[in-house]
Amino acid sequence: MENEIMKLHQGHRARKRFGQNFLHDPGVIQRIIDAVKPKTGDNLVEIGPGLGALTEQLYQASGRLHVVELDRDLVERLQQRYGNAANFHIHSADALKFDFSALADEHKLRIVGNLPYNISTPLLFHLMDQIDSIRDIHCMLQKEVVDRICAGPGDNNYGRLSVMIQYHCETQHLFNVTAAAFQPPPKVYSAILRLTPHAQPPIQVNDEALFARLVAQAFSQRRKTLRNSLKSFLNIEQIEAAGVAAGARPETLGLEDFARLSNSTAVAQE
Repeated sequence: MENEIMKLHQGHRARKRFGQNFLHDPGVIQRIIDAVKPKTGDNLVEIGPGLGALTEQLYQASGRLHVVELDRDLVERLQQRYGNAANFHIHSADALKFDFSALADEHKLRIVGNLPYNISTPLLFHLMDQIDSIRDIHCMLQKEVVDRICAGPGDNNYGRLSVMIQYHCETQHLFNVTAAAFQPPPKVYSAILRLTPHAQPPIQVNDEALFARLVAQAFSQRRKTLRNSLKSFLNIEQIEAAGVAAGARPETLGLEDFARLSNSTAVAQE
């Protein structure tokens, strides 16, 4: 069994510290490519190419590709395979610290990746900070994270991640992926998510940094009512004046509610 796995991994041993689970199911790989629909000239960026399950098809379809990989052994493999390939750019870097916006030119970035599950949430927030440079994102995530991102008010999965990602992007849960599609198989189900940045923000937010802080505070103790969780931002009268019930809990609020609270806080702090 060990020899079969090593053969499947092309001699590479998956490393837990990098959250490595290598996709190998041809059907799933093709479904991802079909969802992305890469075209000639697309400014594609693959995060965590690993053993290259998607890499070759992305590169052949677009004619250029950036890959961002942290594992130096895998970087060496990529250099051996693609080191002399035209318009193939290998970035040996930590995606959490990488400046993706620097890769944008007249074409915005199309980001594709099987995101390491142990850093998926901070990595998504890192990408949201550079959203003006991004055309779309297709990524593999733990299914429960995709459920949280796509959840609406009143859903048990709804939270800070839902609000912040939906503020920046339209979200689409495309399809689920079983553990059997990977080697080694993860202990969770996975899902493919499409994020498409809004052409115009769906709500008016006067101070995005303040909005982010308020949303984080509201969900930091999600069972508390707003009068308690947001008392460092607004008093009861100010919450009510924003058109939101002070006795409401954060999971019942929509994007517009959080925007009104944030904008009211900005006025109150002037």
